[in-house]
Amino acid sequence: MSFEKLTRRRMMLNSASLAAGLSLTPLAQAAGKQHQGKTKKPKGFLIGACDWNLGKMSDPGSFAVARQIGLDGVQVSLGTAKNDMHLRKPEVQKAFLQAARKNKVKIASLAIGELNSVPYKSEPQTEQWVSDSVDVCKALKVKVVLLAFFGKGDLRDDPKGVDAVVERLKKVAPKAEDKGVILGIESWLSAEDSMAIINRVGSPAVQVYYDVGNSHLRGYDIYKEIPYLGKNICEFHAKDYKNLFGKGQIDFPKVRKAMDEIGYRGWIQIEGATPLGLIESYKQDAQYLRSVFPPKTNSVG
Repeated sequence: MSFEKLTRRRMMLNSASLAAGLSLTPLAQAAGKQHQGKTKKPKGFLIGACDWNLGKMSDPGSFAVARQIGLDGVQVSLGTAKNDMHLRKPEVQKAFLQAARKNKVKIASLAIGELNSVPYKSEPQTEQWVSDSVDVCKALKVKVVLLAFFGKGDLRDDPKGVDAVVERLKKVAPKAEDKGVILGIESWLSAEDSMAIINRVGSPAVQVYYDVGNSHLRGYDIYKEIPYLGKNICEFHAKDYKNLFGKGQIDFPKVRKAMDEIGYRGWIQIEGATPLGLIESYKQDAQYLRSVFPPKTNSVG
């Protein structure tokens, strides 16, 4: 999409919001609805896990582990700095697609966890990683790529870092829009601070990747943040730092209620504690999540 078309589009959205007397936050929510409307929505929920939690980061062997657990899919890593983000290579993509088919486990979404060590806000090579991840999403037929902002990439109390991220996202967002890919920001930021970034970028291709465990750990009210963010949430991580799901600090039925409020259906990726070991813990977590977030559900409000 050209800069001229993108500018015209933003002007039309801004004009419409002013006419309706809307604030910037509902404007971004409306844009999110428009972007999500281009794809077929799941009728219920799908349960996956992150490849790094399965002990197979950026490794097609993650699908065999997911099959053993009984998961619907895997969130796969683009790669590491050491392997030069190898999922950008067609032969590596082919290996992942073959492993997914063999194990009858879906590729749920993409993630660039290496941004925690090589920050998007400061390292030049990360711009190419994020841009290329959009192409990888298309090759793997997925819609979401998680951009991580923890560790060295943390945006808290870093206004200059936030400014740099906003400018970089503005440059790549038109490509993501054109390809139908969503760039999901996962960070320690509050819902309000996340929305400030989304509004500054001004693209429906930039949304929040919401981790219930991380936000709860930071002291945020996740049951209010989810409705506040609304359609600006592209996907969820299910996490409880201390126990199996249903026995810890996260009230997942209440999370479900919040998801129903915003009409969310789609992927939930497990990032849980493993008191019983990886396989048994994740089996129990997946079973519990499916009791709260079934694959087929009634219509949502």
